[in-house]
Amino acid sequence: MGDDLGDEWWQQDDASESEKEDQEKQPTEKPNAKTKSERKRKAITERTVKTKKKKKSLQCVVPKKKETEDEQSAKPKKRRKVSEKTITDVLATSEPKPGCPADLQNLITQYFSDKRSVIEQEELKLQDSCFLSSNDLTHSLSSYLKQVCPKWVKIHKQHTGKSSVVLLIVCSSALRAIELIKQLTTFKGEAKAVKLFAKHIKIEEQVKLLQKSITHIGVGTPGRISALIEKDGLSLQGLRYVVLDWNWRDKKLRRMVDIPEIKLDFMKLLESGILNGCKEDSVKIGLF
Repeated sequence: MGDDLGDEWWQQDDASESEKEDQEKQPTEKPNAKTKSERKRKAITERTVKTKKKKKSLQCVVPKKKETEDEQSAKPKKRRKVSEKTITDVLATSEPKPGCPADLQNLITQYFSDKRSVIEQEELKLQDSCFLSSNDLTHSLSSYLKQVCPKWVKIHKQHTGKSSVVLLIVCSSALRAIELIKQLTTFKGEAKAVKLFAKHIKIEEQVKLLQKSITHIGVGTPGRISALIEKDGLSLQGLRYVVLDWNWRDKKLRRMVDIPEIKLDFMKLLESGILNGCKEDSVKIGLF
């Protein structure tokens, strides 16, 4: 009588058995689902990590080599700033030394060392008698010329030839030539000085000027003086003194013979007849 509770006994057994089966299936199904999802996640993360490592390795190794090669080729080579800076620095710090005949002789031998034979180079050597006394950096131009040309008044009065000068002063630029002409005031007296440079003056005008009147002093640049000699506008027959503006330096502390283009013109001028005049003892060279 205790079993009669409104439910039939066989139904209760079936229900209990079904619940047990469900309870047994649920724990087995849940772990399987979790392990599959976890495996998938692990596989995905491992793939992403591997791809990231590959990308990092590619970014670190390959492009760096290319960048270094490109940078080396793209970077401009450092220029050596040696020549001009060291010259100006050395000359600025060192005391100026006056030029001497040996300096001019060394310049001549160096210039012609690869242009003339050994015998011809020997012929270019100048004797000490070819030189006037050099400026010791204490003289002005007028005082120096008075020292080396003590008989200037008599000499310039005896000069009567046209297209020639008695005294030739060679300098590096037109501005320097004008400055030197101003310094000649106390020395030249009644002698006439002429400008022999190319700035604002045509060579034809200078040729006509030399042919018309008697001039005693010519002050100019090596390029224009040698050009006048080539065109027979200036004769060296009456020439007795050649004074080189040797010790003067420009803003970059360069002398006349330190500037390449002026140096070439200067050597050409010496070849035009001045060196021959020195050997014949008719021309004297002075370094101012």
